[in-house]
Amino acid sequence: MKRLARIALAILSASIFASHAAAACKIGRMAELAVTMVGLRPMVSTKINGADAHFVADSGAFYSTITPASAAQFHLVLMPGPFNLIVTGIGGEVQMSIATVKRFEIAGATVPNVQFLVGGSEVGNESAGVLGQNVLGLGDVEYDLANGAIRLLRPHGCGGLPLAYWATGKSYSEMGIGETDSRSPHTTGTASVNGVKIRVMFDTGAPTSVMSLAAARRAGIDPKSDTVISAGQGAGLGRRMVATWIVPVDSFEIGGETIKHTRLSIVADDLAETDMLIGADFFLSHRVYVAKSQHKLYFTYNGGPVFNLVGAPQVQSQASDAQAPAKPDAGAPADAEGFSRQGAALAARRDFEGAIADFTHAIDMAPKEARYVYQRGLARLGGGQAILAMGDFDQALKLNPDYAPALIARAEIRLAARDKAEAMVDLAAASKHLPAQADGRLSLAELYLVAGEFVAAIGEFDAWIKAHPDDARRGTAQGGRCRARGMMGQDLAKALADCDDALKADHKNAVDLDSRGLVHLRMGDDDKAIADYDAALALRPKAAWSLYGRGLAKLRKGLAAQGAADIAAATALQPLLPAQAKARGLEP
Repeated sequence: MKRLARIALAILSASIFASHAAAACKIGRMAELAVTMVGLRPMVSTKINGADAHFVADSGAFYSTITPASAAQFHLVLMPGPFNLIVTGIGGEVQMSIATVKRFEIAGATVPNVQFLVGGSEVGNESAGVLGQNVLGLGDVEYDLANGAIRLLRPHGCGGLPLAYWATGKSYSEMGIGETDSRSPHTTGTASVNGVKIRVMFDTGAPTSVMSLAAARRAGIDPKSDTVISAGQGAGLGRRMVATWIVPVDSFEIGGETIKHTRLSIVADDLAETDMLIGADFFLSHRVYVAKSQHKLYFTYNGGPVFNLVGAPQVQSQASDAQAPAKPDAGAPADAEGFSRQGAALAARRDFEGAIADFTHAIDMAPKEARYVYQRGLARLGGGQAILAMGDFDQALKLNPDYAPALIARAEIRLAARDKAEAMVDLAAASKHLPAQADGRLSLAELYLVAGEFVAAIGEFDAWIKAHPDDARRGTAQGGRCRARGMMGQDLAKALADCDDALKADHKNAVDLDSRGLVHLRMGDDDKAIADYDAALALRPKAAWSLYGRGLAKLRKGLAAQGAADIAAATALQPLLPAQAKARGLEP
């Protein structure tokens, strides 16, 4: 399993690209990984046996992994892991297998017979897996996600000199980090929350920074406080879903940088040997140099919010460099791909205006590349420009009619605009062009469900569940399949089993409670239907379908006044609902 590291060291470039602080100190570049942010996931393009494959750069993973679905898609043979290897992460433990890639291409190098661990939950975004510390930990490493790069570095003759080479003339932060070895390769250090010291691990694979519930309580944070916001269920490596919250924090300090009156995510799970994961949101708002050679970490602040919590108040860092620009000063990209990566980083930070400008530069430089037009469409959609986004998706599909991500995005807009017929054409085309194991089939299934095309939805849910048996989102897929079967009134025993499994993963999911209520209603078990609808309405009091279903169940039990009141309330919320329900055989 050390073959990737050994061969990569032998073939990656060792050119010297910068001198720093003294003539004797030089920083050599072993490799530069081009990074494109997909949401808050730093993605690296590779090839597996000649086929394109995208991996999440995950500094929190001790070894590189491939998902089970991707292993099947690339026809990789699985072998048992050594000594029944078990890996622990958020959501539980996973037993890993091993697959060997005969030809793995990365950063312009081809590496033969590379071994990957196989197992665990999917990371989404059509990722084949993650690149872990056996790649990212080959030496020193610089994370420059805002400029679309991760650089594997090797300093020469620098001793204890500061290695934040890009910060010439500017202030920077530094902190000590723990020593690493093959058994403990992670980058760890100390921070403080509300003045209480906590142990942190720098984890680019975590989209947002997250603290354990136990650490939050040590810092005086009460998850039951009125100021705490429930953030639903989260997932990690394991299949189990875990509760998450967004909590107010008086102060967060790391490496001399202090953020006052901010918010953090906390998770109701143990984070193994650390109290907090410093995620991709922190890496996007900072340029970070992990100096394993010195047991130090250097970073500068890029500007803007540090912790990416959509919908929560955002607070800028009171960094040591108070004049840090909102956009990293690295010079204009040299090519279209550079503008694309920079635009993706801006979009990840929700700077959609800046992202659109960068994607437009990329399109001007490479007008026949559909991906750049698609990326601009997503940025426009994120910025509330749905009509312009639709134009970009149209243009992307003129350039590449088989581009499934653009087909799915356009179908979603068409459904929102009630253009169901054209949306179905797009979804059918996307299904045709996606691999059988593709993660995108879950998106297809959910859109078919929204469209009321339940047979097609069930088919896509079936395909996705078969290819992703241990995924943390399995409950989401089973809940959707339960809903589709319940709306059709078919295979009700299977539907009930799906809803039961989905609610085991998230027992407070109002949609799944409503779906199980519908299944019980179809099966004639009115008491259980009412109980499920009651639970769903306690979470979502104005859910029209839950009110209508409960009304039907109460009418069947002879509770005429209560049933009529529920149906009247549902109709007031959605006047067309009685006709829709009647078309499904659901009427008083």
